[in-house]
Amino acid sequence: MLTKRQNLLEVMRGGNPDRFVNQYEAFNILIGSPFGKRNPNPQYGQHDVVNAWGVTKSWPIGTPGAFPVHTPEKIVIKDIEHWKDYLKVPQVVYDAEEWEPFIAMAEAVDRKEQFVAPFVVPGIFEQCHYLLEIQNCLMNFYTNPDEMHELIDCLTQFELDYAAELCKYVKPDALFHHDDWGSQISTFMSPEMFREFIKPAYMKIYGYYKSHGVELIIHHSDSYAATLVPDMIDMGIDIWQGVMNSNNIPELIKQYGGKITFMGGIDSADIDHPNWTQEEVKTAVRKACDACGKLYFIPGASQGLPTSTFEGVYDATTAEIDAYSKECF
Repeated sequence: MLTKRQNLLEVMRGGNPDRFVNQYEAFNILIGSPFGKRNPNPQYGQHDVVNAWGVTKSWPIGTPGAFPVHTPEKIVIKDIEHWKDYLKVPQVVYDAEEWEPFIAMAEAVDRKEQFVAPFVVPGIFEQCHYLLEIQNCLMNFYTNPDEMHELIDCLTQFELDYAAELCKYVKPDALFHHDDWGSQISTFMSPEMFREFIKPAYMKIYGYYKSHGVELIIHHSDSYAATLVPDMIDMGIDIWQGVMNSNNIPELIKQYGGKITFMGGIDSADIDHPNWTQEEVKTAVRKACDACGKLYFIPGASQGLPTSTFEGVYDATTAEIDAYSKECF
C-alpha cells in the first residue's frame, strides 16, 4: 500500500494510485508562527477582532469563516492615494527561540507519509480588499492602478519576507496558500487585469518557495477560476484546492491534467448545512469521483481547511471517499 504522500504523487503524475487521495490526508497543515501569535483571528462566533494589519474581522455562527468588517470607520486604507499614511506593515522577523515550538511541530511529522505545509492566509488579492473594502478595491484597479501596483508590491515583499522565515525555520516541502479569486460563477476581475496586477506577485512568491525546497504549492480559491488555470500553471501552482463544479472540472482535467491537479468537486454549500445527511454526502462524493476520475483529481469539499462548518460533515465526507475507493480500486 502506498503512503499518503506516494499516492498523492501518483495521482498528480498520472501514475498508478491505489486509492483516491482522501481530501487533505497527504498534507500536515502547519498553522502558526511567531507572526501568527501576534495576528489574531476571530474564533467561531467571535466578532470585531482586530488583527496585526488593523483589519477588523468577525466570524458569525453558521458561516464557513471569518471576514472583514467594513463599516466606514473600520476600513484601514480610507484613501488609496495616501495608502502609505494608513498602512502599517507588521513585523515578520523574530528571534529563533520564538520559532522553536513551530520547528518542533514540523519535525514531528513523518515526511514519508505527509507533506509539511504551512498555512498562509490571506493572499495578495484578499489582503487588498481586506484593507480597502472590496468595492473600493475593485474600483481602484481601474481608477488608481499606480497606487494599487505600489500596494501590491508592498504586500508581496511582506509575503517574501515571511516566506524566508518559514523556509529557514520549518523547512516546508509544501505550501497551503489562500487567495479567493472569484465568486461561484465568475472571477472578480478579467484574466487580463489579473495578469497585470496579481500574477506578477505570485510569480515572485511561489517562485521563492519553489527555489527554497518547497515541492508542492497548493492554492485555495473556492470559486470559479477556470479562465485563470493557465496562469496558475505559470505561477507554479501544483494543486488548485477548492475547485467548484461551476468550473467544469472534467474538461479542465482533460485539458490541463499533468500540469496541475484539481482538488474539490464537492461544493461545500451542497453538503455542509444544518440538515445534512450521510446519504447526500455519499451521493456528492460518488458523483465527483465518477465525473473526474482517478488521475489529476483529489475529491474533497471545497472549503479551505480540513474542517466543516457543521459538525460531522468533514468526517462523513472522508468516510465516503474511503468507502468508494474500496469499490473503485
